[in-house]
Amino acid sequence: MKLTVVGCSGSFPSADSPCSSYLVEADGYRLVIDLGNGALGALQKYTGLYDVDAVLLSHLHADHCIDLCAYWVARNYRVEGCPAPLPVYGPHGTAERLARAYDMPEEPGMKEVFDFRPLGNRTFDLGPLRITSAGVNHLNTEAYGFRIEHGGRALAYSGDTGECGDLVELARDADLFLCEAAYTDGKETFSSIHLNGRQAGEHATAAGAGRLVLTHIPPWTDAEHNRADAATAFPGPVDLARPGAVYEL
Repeated sequence: MKLTVVGCSGSFPSADSPCSSYLVEADGYRLVIDLGNGALGALQKYTGLYDVDAVLLSHLHADHCIDLCAYWVARNYRVEGCPAPLPVYGPHGTAERLARAYDMPEEPGMKEVFDFRPLGNRTFDLGPLRITSAGVNHLNTEAYGFRIEHGGRALAYSGDTGECGDLVELARDADLFLCEAAYTDGKETFSSIHLNGRQAGEHATAAGAGRLVLTHIPPWTDAEHNRADAATAFPGPVDLARPGAVYEL
């Protein structure tokens, strides 16, 4: 499995990075996880627009899904004709949410271009990848974290979440844990929105993860501060996600 960080900025794009988006590849299969503000442009550095096999959306906040509207344009108006509908897995109401965002009728909306499928708490296969989705703790919205397995290796992704026991189970013994750390320890105190660096480290330690990669850090947050906080709580390697970073699992 290969993970490429397409975008990792939290809440809004930074000068250097789009919002959340990650490309996972295995055996020629290409899975995009989240497609936030600005991510579609950056995605084209790493794969062709029409070479993606499926999309997973962790939740329906704009910084994780809104570039699917631009992707609809790229696919719908392709000179050679629209490709077959692309599977898009997301929370209930994904099709309606994106149709509203693009100011189009909900029927058919984008359903002729994307094959929308609900996530839920379940395990399923996408090509050679085994996907487990589980609800996480984010603003009382329907939001998911993911575990992606292939060839005896595991990648876990938090999506957006506050402290969450189910996230620990998703990341249990994962080789790499891609975990949000939007908040700064001692500054923001909301318990059901985002994690800080220390909490991300604690979740990684509880899960027994091999490597921790912090993501979804907003431009106004000191990312190195959060990395240092995570390193006090997690004994393994701690990285900051960077656009274009590649991890081989």
